[in-house]
Amino acid sequence: MHAMVLSQSRTPLREETLGSPPLDGRALRLRVDACGVCRTDVHIVDGELDRPKLPLIPGHEIVGTVIDVGPASVRFRKGDRVGVPWLGWTCGECPFCRSGRENLCDRGRFTGYTIDGGYSEQAIADERYVFPLSAAYSAAEAAPLLCSGLIGFRALRLAGTAPRIGFYGFGAAAHIAVQAAALRNQQVYAFTRPGDAKGQEFARQLGAEWAGGSDELPPVPLDAALIFAPVGALVPAALRATGKGGTVVCAGIHMSDIPSFPYEILWEERSVRSVANMTRQDGEQFLALAAKTRFRTVTTTFPLARANEAIASVREGRLEGAAVLVP
Repeated sequence: MHAMVLSQSRTPLREETLGSPPLDGRALRLRVDACGVCRTDVHIVDGELDRPKLPLIPGHEIVGTVIDVGPASVRFRKGDRVGVPWLGWTCGECPFCRSGRENLCDRGRFTGYTIDGGYSEQAIADERYVFPLSAAYSAAEAAPLLCSGLIGFRALRLAGTAPRIGFYGFGAAAHIAVQAAALRNQQVYAFTRPGDAKGQEFARQLGAEWAGGSDELPPVPLDAALIFAPVGALVPAALRATGKGGTVVCAGIHMSDIPSFPYEILWEERSVRSVANMTRQDGEQFLALAAKTRFRTVTTTFPLARANEAIASVREGRLEGAAVLVP
């Protein structure tokens, strides 16, 4: 099978021809129909997440078709269509797993980081961490749901029922989360890179009440803010835009250092918290909602061999919506 492989951080991926590993336990072998290119992949390639297994096949927004099953597999059969997310395995024994917080598992393993992922013609996944996918979406349309959609959904949940919510960074995650927020009757205020008129218009098309630059204040105080961009300076900016008792949720896996800020913008019971990974329950709930609601996912597709170009497009913010590799 052909795969794009990261041999060393901060170097381009290389196309390689690899053998197919044997299946054991509850593993599935998948034909990869599409794999989203997430900003987390950029952080891995750029060495900002510094503990990947190497060599590594990146990619954790995998849409695939089951072509073989392990000897203990019970959930899926050949021909089933499935999605593989970031969370690839948990121990089930640590205090976090036992308390319903498997996203914080002490020994968790992650697709496209510590487990080979979907920048390939085939992938292997543990069926316990795989989801059936709705036929309402094409493979490319479904791929962003498996991380961008899931993390946006979890971030929305952590923000609570805030009537007015700000989105800092309007990329792959935000363009799905804005649609989920509309279902919850929340007004969305979108913040893009300063001067990004095209991105602001894209946000308004998807339902944002207002859109402006991240250096601006919204027309009304926010009840909550979600930060999808990996920019620590947005934390004090979001606090300044958030009213009393509001919550700022940092939704990325990596962020540049947060600069110091005056206590007065945190005071009055504002809070700052982060999202870490996702649980299988998040996946089940969000994908059930996606099957029922039919979210619009905006994608730009690339052939597998152009994975480096796709990563660069995400790194540089050149795309509306999400980048997706189609082997």
